[in-house]
Amino acid sequence: MSARRAWHEVLRALAVAAIALMWTMPVAGQSALDDRARAMFPDADHVGAFTGTPPTAEVGREGQLLGYVLLTDQVAPIPAYSGKPISVLVGIDTAGVIRGAEIIAHEEPILVIGVTDDALARFTAQYTGRSVDDTFKIGGRERPGTVRLDGISGATITMMVLNASILRSVKAVAEARGLPLAPGAEAQISAATERMAAAQPTNTAQPDAATFEPIWKEVWAERTLRVWILGAGLLLLTVILFLQDWLTRYRRLISTLRIAFLVYTLLFIGVYALAQLSVVNVLTFVHSAVRDFRWETFLIEPLIFVLWSFVAVSLLLWGRGVYCGWLCPYGALQELVNKAAQKLRVPQLNLPSLVHERLVAIKYVILVALFGLSMQSLPDAVRYAEVEPFKTVFALRLDRTWPFVAYALGLVAISAFNGKFFCKYLCPLGAALTIPSHFRIFDWLRRRKECGRPCQTCATECPSQAIRPTGEIDANECHYCLDCQVTFWDPYKCPPLVEHRKRAEKHGRTLDRLPLR
Repeated sequence: MSARRAWHEVLRALAVAAIALMWTMPVAGQSALDDRARAMFPDADHVGAFTGTPPTAEVGREGQLLGYVLLTDQVAPIPAYSGKPISVLVGIDTAGVIRGAEIIAHEEPILVIGVTDDALARFTAQYTGRSVDDTFKIGGRERPGTVRLDGISGATITMMVLNASILRSVKAVAEARGLPLAPGAEAQISAATERMAAAQPTNTAQPDAATFEPIWKEVWAERTLRVWILGAGLLLLTVILFLQDWLTRYRRLISTLRIAFLVYTLLFIGVYALAQLSVVNVLTFVHSAVRDFRWETFLIEPLIFVLWSFVAVSLLLWGRGVYCGWLCPYGALQELVNKAAQKLRVPQLNLPSLVHERLVAIKYVILVALFGLSMQSLPDAVRYAEVEPFKTVFALRLDRTWPFVAYALGLVAISAFNGKFFCKYLCPLGAALTIPSHFRIFDWLRRRKECGRPCQTCATECPSQAIRPTGEIDANECHYCLDCQVTFWDPYKCPPLVEHRKRAEKHGRTLDRLPLR
């Protein structure tokens, strides 16, 4: 057997073992589920097996039925942000009252690391004592006919999916088991329950989630205004890109536009909308594409979906620089800090070209390591993806233990004297976006024959050090800030144009038309 074939056999064996392990996990955890069920029903002396459609386990005492427990991923499996449903054990008594809810398993990035178990327990505890007739809503104002639940900061979408899964599960079970329901609630779910029962045989473990209204539609309806604001910002950016040759001739105008857009990116996209993209999105997409691709997985977060759609198009048209230079909230934060530092005359300490060119490889190594780890365990890859400080800064608003906060703020502090240090050397998302950038269609960044030979003006001033000493722009590292294009059109700064201007002035003429080369 060749070495390559032997290696393939090893990989196949590991894959089979992993699948077998995952398949047997629910069986191995049955006793733990029984213990949790008894905690919800302290008087119980018996917890049965999961049976019926939808699957439930009877809980009783001395032969008397006290209620049921269910797993939401077996009754109403709604794919969450990770692309997989969250498993919650819920107890319902015979009066239709929820006796408890506890998260059993999940792979949500925001919950894997960053949100404490106590915070999750406080959230699920809000369901205890509520009726299956109740309609729950995460955050917002209290409305007639709804029960307002306090969400978890930075995990709103995940909590909405969790809430929808619990709500639909308990109503479906209450209808199927004949528990007390208000007339309106019974009518609302009876059709869905009948379709689920007709479509599946008894004792089926996974009912069809399509019998329920997709949660993403509710999320999109709730966030319509945010989507429109994001769309307006993306439209403005598109106009800037198409008019860049004209705008960059006016230094003050393009500088004002850029700073304003960076503030918009930081405050709206990052702080308010929490739409910071992450390498976790890339890993989730790859896993979904090769396993069980479903658009619902990505539609669940409207702003992330719209932003990724725009980034996908901009990658093919202009490369990674449009996102990294204009739409990344953490990148905007670093750049604004660096601009403020320069105004305060903080000395800039850019690394020598030889050192810089070698350090940029670090982010590619991080990307490959995360991708390789995700092949074995996506939750583990999510944990190590904390090399991105995005979650700490935006989703959790620095409400974390001090090492995470120190790391995130330390990188921002470094950017004061070394512009966008994290983006240049450590960002795995930037590394991932570089790959499709090689297929970009346009190259609208103008250069002159003197660039690099001998002129080094733009190379010296490039904040991302993306211009090589020989004058070429390294598209892999360019953040499309347009600084070099402003210099390109400036007859008082670009050395070739300075010569043209001086010759024109010597002959009593003005430089009306700027040479392109």
